[in-house]
Amino acid sequence: MKRIFFITAVLFVIFRSILPAQDLDKLLGNIDADNTPNYVYGTFKGTTIINGQSVEVPGRKDLQFLISHRFGAVNTGLYNFFGLDQATTRFGLEYGIADILSVSIGRSTYEKTYDGGIKVKVLRQQTGIKNMPLTMSVYCAGFVETTKWEDPERDNLFSSRWSFSTQLLIARKFSKNLSLQISPSYVHINLVPTAADQNNIYSVGFGGRYKLTSKFSINSEYYYLLPGETANDYSNSLSFGVDIETGGHVFQLHFTNSQLMYTPGYIARTEGKWSEGDIFIGFNIFRIFSLSRKGKSKS
Repeated sequence: MKRIFFITAVLFVIFRSILPAQDLDKLLGNIDADNTPNYVYGTFKGTTIINGQSVEVPGRKDLQFLISHRFGAVNTGLYNFFGLDQATTRFGLEYGIADILSVSIGRSTYEKTYDGGIKVKVLRQQTGIKNMPLTMSVYCAGFVETTKWEDPERDNLFSSRWSFSTQLLIARKFSKNLSLQISPSYVHINLVPTAADQNNIYSVGFGGRYKLTSKFSINSEYYYLLPGETANDYSNSLSFGVDIETGGHVFQLHFTNSQLMYTPGYIARTEGKWSEGDIFIGFNIFRIFSLSRKGKSKS
């Protein structure tokens, strides 16, 4: 845990020193004549970068419908049509209670897993009198598997189906094109296969977005597992993708070695290896329904 906070502190210093706030003001054009603070918008286009959460939350009274899909591994060959015959899917809803607070629910086909979460922005990047060089969000979620018990006659505990995650999401929009994020993450799994396996897993995620046009950007994401039994048994999640905005939709197309789309899955259960061709083609589709009249946010 100390390593996570150390890395976070180092990244904070780097973010603060690489680009002074005044330079960012000029790049983003966020200094008003009265020198009042201005929030920086559009650090990322979606509430996820690829698999992992971004600092973004839906706007106040915005309902966001999310479809996530991962095909099978490309290296399964022609018989499985290079993974297109195999797939996992997640449906999710996210609702913005306020501009800094959202709640979410979802359901994945893998192990028939349901999830519920809350995300809050505790810091918002802004310029002017009150300079804040970064945005920080906290994401907490619970996950429950609902497949039938393999042995219904044994003493099965409902609590053993649960896992939980907490993530500190720290991001900075360096310019109109470049955004970077670091995500110290904690996952707790109530029931693990053996006594040697970890109930508590720590990871540090890194993500980035580079906008090529007003509607198109390239993204990347990497989650590093801190040393332990989980790191020995599983792979670090590495993903690349693009974001395409089409009106009320955001379409994310990506390539990843993680087929699971919820936090304990892509952090603690990534089995694919890029070096062996375990690459999963996937996409996320966001559809936003605004339940109040307001202007569009800046990108």
